[in-house]
Amino acid sequence: MSSLNKAMVIGRLGQDPEVRYTQSNTAVATLNVATSERYKDRNGELQESTEWHRIVAWGRLAEICQEYLKKGSLAYFEGPIQTREWEDKDGQKRYTTEIKALNMQMLDSRGSGGPSNSNAQKSSKPAQTAEIDDSFDDMDDDLPF
Repeated sequence: MSSLNKAMVIGRLGQDPEVRYTQSNTAVATLNVATSERYKDRNGELQESTEWHRIVAWGRLAEICQEYLKKGSLAYFEGPIQTREWEDKDGQKRYTTEIKALNMQMLDSRGSGGPSNSNAQKSSKPAQTAEIDDSFDDMDDDLPF
């Protein structure tokens, strides 16, 4: 059997995406995303536990994250978990574990980025709307299944 390395996270951004560019001019976005779990403890009191996830997006997806996501935005991220190693300025080996975003979906309603996005700039692009094709209403129900 093959292996699988896939993480799926739905959470809110803790800060605006941080975007840098590589020497070859490829965009790299770093995002911190919080997920929360609510539960009742033994005494019946409501408790909340928050976990922070480091998400990294590359290329066009990084630019989309920078353009549309802000602190407080609710979003879905999907991709493999990876651990990177590097040396700090003191020569110590450091490690970080992150999710390499291959897919992202914005889950807030258009124009809202959560509680802290009330003064965010509005996009000058018109909202895209899907046109519904009613031609399927006239189809016969003679399908064999």
